[in-house]
Amino acid sequence: RYISRLRELVKHEAEKNKSQWKTMGPAKVAVPSPNDFLQKRSKEPKLAPKKKEQDGKKWLPLPPRTYHPVIHIKKNFINKNAVAVIKGEPKKPRHFCVDTRQGDKYLLEPSGLFPKYIKKKNYGVLPKYVTQRNEEMKREEEEYQASVLEELKKKALKPLSEEERINILKALKKKWEEINHAYQGLPILTDTTYKRMHKEELELKLKQLEHDIEAIEKHKSVYIADV
Repeated sequence: RYISRLRELVKHEAEKNKSQWKTMGPAKVAVPSPNDFLQKRSKEPKLAPKKKEQDGKKWLPLPPRTYHPVIHIKKNFINKNAVAVIKGEPKKPRHFCVDTRQGDKYLLEPSGLFPKYIKKKNYGVLPKYVTQRNEEMKREEEEYQASVLEELKKKALKPLSEEERINILKALKKKWEEINHAYQGLPILTDTTYKRMHKEELELKLKQLEHDIEAIEKHKSVYIADV
């Protein structure tokens, strides 16, 4: 039979490259001794052995000077409660409201019918946040008016006095009455171009006067430009 001359070399390399944990069949490990069997409580932690007391006596340390022993006093809760009831203030009667003939009643205080809020110290007092908001609005209005006046001064505008404003308003109303009287005197039939144009012209003047009168009555401060 043929035998390779590299047979020994192959066996040597196979054994050399083989890992120890890669085996065929059960692993070859040491068998435990019969004397090392598992005993009861053998896995629990073992405490250190106690030191023997000298002469069989154990001396306790002295308490400090600030030590005060706790004295437990037995209390008679029956007498205590009786004294509290005797010395306590009697309960005030609660207000009820009976709304049916069968005697059904309900508490008056949480119903909203009992006037308890008017007895508060701050009843009717304006809240702080409202006064603060009003002050802020007033300050903003003053700043706005100051800025408007500044802009008007820059644009060379001067305010119209109250007397002048009233005089102008009276003149506009008088003018409106005159034009309205002329408008009421127009003929009913506008069959010519001149009549139609005249009517439209009077209507435009009336609308313009009404707009001017409304603007002057609405705004108390009127400014005019220096021309």
